[in-house]
Amino acid sequence: MTTAPTPAVPGAVSATATIRTGHAAAQPTSRRTTAPVRLPRLVRVELRKSFDTRSGRWLLASLGLAAVLTTGAIIAWAPAEQLTYSEFTLAIGVPMTIILPIIAVLSVTSEWSQRSGLATFTLVPHRGHVLLAKAIAAVLVTIPATAAAFGVGALGNVSGAALADVPAVWDQAAVDVAYFALGQTLLLLVGFVLGALIRNSSGAIVAYMIYGFVAPGLLAFLAFNQAWFADARPWLDPKYNQDALLRGDLVGDGWAHLAVTSVVWLVVPMVVAVVNVLRSEVK
Repeated sequence: MTTAPTPAVPGAVSATATIRTGHAAAQPTSRRTTAPVRLPRLVRVELRKSFDTRSGRWLLASLGLAAVLTTGAIIAWAPAEQLTYSEFTLAIGVPMTIILPIIAVLSVTSEWSQRSGLATFTLVPHRGHVLLAKAIAAVLVTIPATAAAFGVGALGNVSGAALADVPAVWDQAAVDVAYFALGQTLLLLVGFVLGALIRNSSGAIVAYMIYGFVAPGLLAFLAFNQAWFADARPWLDPKYNQDALLRGDLVGDGWAHLAVTSVVWLVVPMVVAVVNVLRSEVK
């Protein structure tokens, strides 16, 4: 005797299917969350990105090479009475005022010139954090640069005095090291701001050359020929005050001049640059 098959009920699930799938259905679904990238890690990444390329390594090596070549030039051609510690460190600082801002420029513009910005800002969507990490990484470069300037300068001072048969003159103090580092940092930040504003390596480097070498000469010529501008120049010419800071000659009202010109020529453009980077489309 055969049993008639049970009619299928619409929407019913067999017991076997329920047993097989019940365990999987009972498992809760978990969402994987990714921890945010911390600022110290971003700074390390930006430092590695700046000097992990052939051009970056050459720029870093050029700091030491320029220090050695400048020291040799002073020993070879400077008069014996000018062989002082300050003469060596200030001379070494001149090529650094070019190299350090270029490093800062390239640290920003590389995201656009090499078209890596899309990957960078996809991995770290907070562009402000990336810009801050780039700025910190660039400023940190002034530490080995300052150490190289005063270290190589000390060797040059000893060697130059020995070759010229004159006593070594140690006319630099710890405060002069701080002034030197602060002056180089300000110039480096100018390069950083120009890179963030223009976002093109060639254009930003040319703009810095105009800022650092062309404009100061024109303003000095104007101050030499116009008495009214000679008094106003410290309030208008940022490079005038930055050079005085590097030499350790910034005293009295010079600090007020430096503060005003830094706000006008550094802080305001930096705010504009950050806003543009945050709002611009990354392609």
